[in-house]
Amino acid sequence: QVQLVESGGGLVQLGGPLRLSCAASGFTFSSYDINWYRQATGKERELVGVISSGGEDIIYAHSVKGRFTNLRDNAKNTVYLQMDSLKSEDTAVYYCNVRVAGIDYWGSGTLVTVSS
Repeated sequence: QVQLVESGGGLVQLGGPLRLSCAASGFTFSSYDINWYRQATGKERELVGVISSGGEDIIYAHSVKGRFTNLRDNAKNTVYLQMDSLKSEDTAVYYCNVRVAGIDYWGSGTLVTVSS
């Protein structure tokens, strides 16, 4: 059974860093790309970035380029989203996602709140 569990969210000050984790189980973790999405209140879910099975870090959201970094530790079946220089507009619920055998699996999300 595929499971994804996000953690690391919380309240952080404007300009501060935060690292989110996504622990995975139930599939061959090292063979799959893992995606990070976020959804702010009243907005659509947005693809933030992807870390490929080979460890290539791709950030899609223009608004976070240069500030967010994808990392993965295949020995721990975990991916990380390192977020630096956080802005108020980064406040959202962050989700990790994987597609296995054509099915999308999601974690329950972790809330990040950036306060000024």
